[in-house]
Amino acid sequence: MPKIKTHKGAASRFRVTGGGKIMRMYGSRNNFRRKKRKPVRVKFGRTVPVSASQSRTIRKMLAE
Repeated sequence: MPKIKTHKGAASRFRVTGGGKIMRMYGSRNNFRRKKRKPVRVKFGRTVPVSASQSRTIRKMLAE
């Protein structure tokens, strides 16, 4: 069997923590930042865990 390649688009968007959780950034953070509310802009700087239903698919794309 050949090796499974890492999906580079997923690798740039998701990070795996030391405990094995997959973290993602919020979307819609590039455009019209001035118009957005301050709490929304602060939220864009943080990472959040991926939902359990999507984590299995993303793990396969990251070739873990």
